[in-house]
Amino acid sequence: MDKTLTEQVDGLLEKYTELLVGEGSVENIEKVKTWILYTHIAKSMPPLAKHWNAEYPDAREQIKNVITQVKEMNEQQRKK
Repeated sequence: MDKTLTEQVDGLLEKYTELLVGEGSVENIEKVKTWILYTHIAKSMPPLAKHWNAEYPDAREQIKNVITQVKEMNEQQRKK
């Protein structure tokens, strides 16, 4: 992938994270990236997500925690 495109997509993700949760820190960007990826896979290929959840129950719990954190940060951001 082109370096410029990668930088631009990274910038888009950082701005999206800022708007979604209020701060574009590296930690928040990783949480939002994980949330986006998992949510997209779960919606577009539910059997794959179901298989992954069964295969990696500990990771599934971590994903659930990340989703909850992103959701809570977004709710706090909306109140501002």
